[in-house]
Amino acid sequence: MAVNDADSFVKRGFLLSKQKSGIWQFFSSVKLALALLACIAGVSIIGTLVPQQEGAREMMQHMSPGLVSFLRTMQVFDLYHSLWFFLLMGLLSLNLIVCSLNRFPAAWRRIRADFSPEDESAFKGTLSDALIIRTKMERTAVADTVQGAMKGKWRRLQRRDTDRGSFLCAEKGRWSYLGVYIVHVSVLLLVAGAVIGSLFGIEGFVNISEGETVKAIDLRGGRGTQNLPFAVRCDRFTIEFYENGAPKTFRSDLTFLKADRIIHQGPLLVNHPISIEGIRFYQASYGRAPEGKASLSLLKNGRKEGDKSLAAGDSFELPGREGTVHVMRIEDNLMQMGPAMKLSIHSSRGETAFWVFRHIDKIREANPGLEQQVPLFNPGLFKPYVFVLNGMAEKYYTGLQVGSDPGVPLVVAAAFCMIIGLMMVFFMSHRQIWIRIEGGQGQSRITLAGRSHRDAPGLERDMKRLLEEIGKRVGAMA
Repeated sequence: MAVNDADSFVKRGFLLSKQKSGIWQFFSSVKLALALLACIAGVSIIGTLVPQQEGAREMMQHMSPGLVSFLRTMQVFDLYHSLWFFLLMGLLSLNLIVCSLNRFPAAWRRIRADFSPEDESAFKGTLSDALIIRTKMERTAVADTVQGAMKGKWRRLQRRDTDRGSFLCAEKGRWSYLGVYIVHVSVLLLVAGAVIGSLFGIEGFVNISEGETVKAIDLRGGRGTQNLPFAVRCDRFTIEFYENGAPKTFRSDLTFLKADRIIHQGPLLVNHPISIEGIRFYQASYGRAPEGKASLSLLKNGRKEGDKSLAAGDSFELPGREGTVHVMRIEDNLMQMGPAMKLSIHSSRGETAFWVFRHIDKIREANPGLEQQVPLFNPGLFKPYVFVLNGMAEKYYTGLQVGSDPGVPLVVAAAFCMIIGLMMVFFMSHRQIWIRIEGGQGQSRITLAGRSHRDAPGLERDMKRLLEEIGKRVGAMA
């Protein structure tokens, strides 16, 4: 009975080992890597074509509620923060790790492998007139000359003198085997940086009026607010326009404060962000603040009674105490007729409301009899006063895009490793060269052979250059 149990245990262990081997082979498959890359590319295409987060709201309005619910469940409107995206990133990382662990030992053995100057197998099948030169110099002198020609250009130079001749060997690019693994590391760093940035990064926006100070931002995707480790104050907003009214340039003069102490102060321009404590601020937009004021003049019987600077909600008494004027609304462009202010006057006559337009003269020219037809547009409706809107004392707010990505250092390191790894893969190769020098009958013969794990034409060019230099030094015979 005990023997049967032991046999059963061995069989189960063999099956478990075989199962593990199959799983290991699955995750070390290049086909799996290609399939995962294709899936990630597909997800990225969908994320590019389908608006994400706030940008998807307009698209949702044209869809049925059921479809919107399904797409939200599948996280299609926020793919780069979705479970699918993280799962694909995790599987790709696991695939790269297993592939590297599976193949790295063999590469490390090649790096550490020793090679001998007397390796006769290197000369098999490589002997040709193009790789052999003859000279009248003595063999030992030739070996010294050849050794001097190779120094500084080849690594691990070895020499052995025997009765059969002098043998030399050297190599370069031994570490090129690591290029593919450095590329693997760069991809892993890139994935780690993307995941860390997605999970722990900050992406939001904030609008700050001139003179206002804020300590929090609104996160994108309606995920609430995020407190900042410092306060941001907009000291001044400046904007310049082209003749056609399009904005030419705009900037925000910002002050960053911590514990009521200024830690940074300076202008924020488009494409010139400011970075404070790892949080970057971008100039994204602007607009007119709702608390902007308008300049209003009062005329009584054709004589100017004074000027007022008013905001919506302000009130003042008429000079003759005929009533109280309330500012109900201020519009930048009412009905495409320009700036306008709505006033309401409370007096013994009752309540009188009307609009005061900035460009009333032009409006009258374009619409004769308008004030008789629409008394609400008559600025002299409350006699004997006439109200004149001189202009808008505009106050702007600056729209800032705020972001913090703790994964950036990993992404930068990934880019650096990627460049190094690809240069090693495409521009380096492990090249080994053997030289045999044989002497006899008043002359010496020099034979070259070489090996390369890739880029055979490059090895051939190196051998020809070395052979030409040796020929010049030893006086090669024609």
